[in-house]
Amino acid sequence: MRIRKDDEVKVISGDDKGKIGKVLRVLPDDDKVVVEGVNLVYKHLRPSPKNPKGGRISKEMPIHVSNVMIISKAAGRPVRIGYRFLENGQKERYCKETGASLGLVGTPKPRRAAALARSTSRDS
Repeated sequence: MRIRKDDEVKVISGDDKGKIGKVLRVLPDDDKVVVEGVNLVYKHLRPSPKNPKGGRISKEMPIHVSNVMIISKAAGRPVRIGYRFLENGQKERYCKETGASLGLVGTPKPRRAAALARSTSRDS
């Protein structure tokens, strides 16, 4: 998934269209994310020893990852993101519009660095 925890995202469709929030949780098995202040529902709690009054609490529910776009700090608005490999074999997320980095992914892969070096030497 291209969206990660703590990313700033904007909701692009649904009831909460236009809202901006931080990703609290990512659910990769379901292709869903939980965004702060988005898709709020009330959960009714019955009285218990822990909560003697009971009542209603508001909580965020997951929304599909296709309904959000990451906000690039460089562009200042929602953008598409892609992946590229650096010279040391490290995978990186980047903004497709500005080319700015959005953070590294995983650990450096020496085999990927060697393959990149071979491909650039052939092109020259």
